[in-house]
Amino acid sequence: MDAAPLRPASQPHPDEGHPPPLEAVPVPWKSVGSCKSHREPPGSPTETSAAEEAQGPEGPAVAQLDVSRLRSSSMDVSRLRSSSMEIREKGSEFLKEELHKAQKELKLKDEECERLSKVREQLEQELEELTASLFEEAHKMVREANMKQAASEKQLKEARGKLLSPTKAGPRKGHFRHKSTSSTLCPAVCPAAGHILVSDKEGREVDTTLFAEFQAWRESPTLDKTSPFLDRVYREDVGPCLDFTTQELSALVRAAVEDNTLTIEPVASQTLPAVKVAAVEYGSTSTCALSGLARACRHRIRLGDSESHYYISPSSRARITAVCNFFTYIRYIQQGLVRQDAEPMFWEVTRLRKEMSLAKLGFFPQEA
Repeated sequence: MDAAPLRPASQPHPDEGHPPPLEAVPVPWKSVGSCKSHREPPGSPTETSAAEEAQGPEGPAVAQLDVSRLRSSSMDVSRLRSSSMEIREKGSEFLKEELHKAQKELKLKDEECERLSKVREQLEQELEELTASLFEEAHKMVREANMKQAASEKQLKEARGKLLSPTKAGPRKGHFRHKSTSSTLCPAVCPAAGHILVSDKEGREVDTTLFAEFQAWRESPTLDKTSPFLDRVYREDVGPCLDFTTQELSALVRAAVEDNTLTIEPVASQTLPAVKVAAVEYGSTSTCALSGLARACRHRIRLGDSESHYYISPSSRARITAVCNFFTYIRYIQQGLVRQDAEPMFWEVTRLRKEMSLAKLGFFPQEA
C-alpha cells in the first residue's frame, strides 16, 4: 500500500472549526498598549478638525450668528424684565395715589355724614319741642274757650233765673243749706269707695287708686286696653259714650275712633239735594243714623276710606267728639309731646273723662 501524504500540523482542515490562519485577517498594525494609553478625548484637535472639515467653510460664520442671536435674545429678555418692573412700580404708585385719594374722599364724606346727622338730630329735637309747645298752647286755648263758654252758659242761666218769679226762682224755706257744709260730707278716707283722697291747691281731691293706675300707664304709655288705666276708662267712659241705638254702626264708629280714621264734616246746605239717594240707608238731615231720633243733622261722619256718609245729630257728634278728644290727648302723651308733671296730666285726663260722661248724659254746647 502506498502511504498517504503527510499534512503539516500547523494547517488543520477547514472543516474542523478552527480559525483561519492569522495572515488571512487584515488588521492594521497598532500596538495594544498604545491603544489603551493614548486614546484621544472627544473634542480633540483631530475631532475638531474633522468637524470643521465636515462643516465646510461656512461653519464658523453660523456659530457666530447663533451666539449673536443668543446675546440679542438675552438683552431683549432683560429689557422686558426691566420694563415690566418699571410698569409694575408705576402701577403700584398710581394705585397708592388713587387709594389715598379715595380714603381722603371717604373721610370727608364720613365727616359730612356725621355733621348732617348732628344737624338732623338737632332739627328733630327742635321740631319735637316746637310741636310740644304748639300742642300745649293749642290745648290751653281750647281749654280757655271751654271755660269761657261754661261761664257764659252759667251767666245765661243766672240771667234766666232772675227773670223768673221769686216763688219759682227763690229757695223754699226749710231747705236752705250753706255751701260750707258740703265739704264735710266725704272724709279723708271715703267709706263708700274705700279710696284715699288727696286734696290739691285748688281744692280738688285726687283718688290715689286712679292716680296710681295713671302713673303706671304713664311710665310705659300704650293704647293696649289690658292696662288697668285704659281698661277702667273703656268700661266707665268710652264704652257707654259710644253705645248708640244702632249697635252695628256703633261698633264701626268705635273701631274708627280707636284707629283714628273717623272723619266728621259739616253738611253744606247746597249739598242737601244731592245726598237724598243715600239718605234712606244712612239716615238723613232730619234723622240721626246713630240714635234713630228725628233731629236736625248738621254734621255727617265717614269711616276710614269709605265713601259712605252717616248723618248724626248734635248730641251724637258731642259724644263722638268727647271720645276723640280723650284719645287725641293720650296719643300725644304716648308720643312724648306733653311735657308736664304727672298730676296736671292726670287732671286733664279727668277733665276729658268728665266731658265724656256729660256728653253721654246729653249735656253738650248748643253750637255742637
